Amino acid sequence: MKDNRPNILLLMADQQRGDCLGIEGHPVLQTPHLDYLAATGVRFSRAYSACPVCIPARRTLMTGRKPANHGVLMNYHTWLDGPTMPGELSKAGYQTHLVGKLHLWPKRKLYGFNSADWADSPHERERVDDDYIRFLRREGITETRPGVVYGAHWNGWNARPWHLEERLHFSNWCAQSAMDFLERRDPTVPFFLKVSFHQPHQPCTPPQVYWDRYMNMDLPEPYVGQWAKVFDKPQRGLPIDSWRTALEPVVMKQYRAGYYGTINHIDDQIGRILKELPVNTIVIFISDHGDMLGDHQWIRKRTAYEPSARIPFLIRFPQEADIEQGRVIDEVVELMDIMPTVLEACGISIPETVDGMSLFPLLRKQNIKWRRYLHGECCDIPSLNSGMQYLTDGKKKYIWFPGSGTEQYFDLQADPREMTNLAGQADCRDEIEYWRSVLISELAGRPEGFTDGKQLKVLGKPTPAWLPGYEQQRFL
Repeated sequence: MKDNRPNILLLMADQQRGDCLGIEGHPVLQTPHLDYLAATGVRFSRAYSACPVCIPARRTLMTGRKPANHGVLMNYHTWLDGPTMPGELSKAGYQTHLVGKLHLWPKRKLYGFNSADWADSPHERERVDDDYIRFLRREGITETRPGVVYGAHWNGWNARPWHLEERLHFSNWCAQSAMDFLERRDPTVPFFLKVSFHQPHQPCTPPQVYWDRYMNMDLPEPYVGQWAKVFDKPQRGLPIDSWRTALEPVVMKQYRAGYYGTINHIDDQIGRILKELPVNTIVIFISDHGDMLGDHQWIRKRTAYEPSARIPFLIRFPQEADIEQGRVIDEVVELMDIMPTVLEACGISIPETVDGMSLFPLLRKQNIKWRRYLHGECCDIPSLNSGMQYLTDGKKKYIWFPGSGTEQYFDLQADPREMTNLAGQADCRDEIEYWRSVLISELAGRPEGFTDGKQLKVLGKPTPAWLPGYEQQRFL
């Protein structure tokens, strides 16, 4: 007898900003397939990554747990314990498969998936050959680090067109592997398919057609608040992977053209996958975090600012689902909410370890009290000798740097680009005191010593990448 529970397709980009969707009003970026997914589904406009770094964000996605509860606050190799989303789905009879990036340790551990076409990146960096490298070798591509063989850096701002045939691109491989799974899956049971692209994470190397498309446009320039400025003019001689960055205009255009081009390319690959889906499939699109892309003279992630922490978050349900679609939900949501939402959609009990909240009350317009705010953090922000802590309700944002004791406060409704830091303004004193008290409550009892329960303490340095019990692991 056929199992009629819904299939789940979870599409995940790496480092795609929340504003990088055409339907968000981006001035140049083309994402027609994702725009249609949003227009016919539900878009969460205030979705965030609580710890905007690859491994912590992905551990949160897999477990539904806050970083402070899954134990990792930076890219760091240790075991992931407790129930996982694919593990719970597998136990309930779902056929679960991973395509692309998992970014957990040890390599090739499935963490609940039944099977995988696994590769964490388009470049060979590990002793364990991934399935993308094996694919390229079958195609006669034998260079070391084939995804960056002509100079584009895996964490840098130098960009260029992809150097191989388009069909050999990591994003094409992800799409083709997903379609191969859909063709060979067991048709009598529902599936959970996670397709995890590596880009727009660097290297920013889209196929030539996408590179040309954006290089031939006038692209938006970075915006820089006075509070953020460290350079008065473009700098030469910076490291290719510099965190604080002010580039010559033509170099910044290349960086942004490569970034936008990889998103447009992924969108087209997503279009290929969507054509092959069974009707009874819930489709989710997310990213692990964003990219500063030169805004406020930063690149990459880790910061609490909107380009780094806010993410795209789309869900589309089958037509027979009792969900009003074609709308935007403004409540603040986070990656930890995906696991309980997926499990509820599939009629599976949510483990007690999960910190996230099922989105179904919002989706069904139930009269409930949603979370008042989201708490996020990262243990180390390069160049600041500090980690960061942040709180947001989607309207205001409070940031605290425990290394220095510095505070920032932004009105996201009046100032969505965070150009004006309100922390020193007298008329915001009561609001900031409120948010400070909330953060003290959130951090009480933490082993890093952020607070004595009455006030926030200046630590003078970054904090560890792990919490007790999650010390570095080795796997030989």
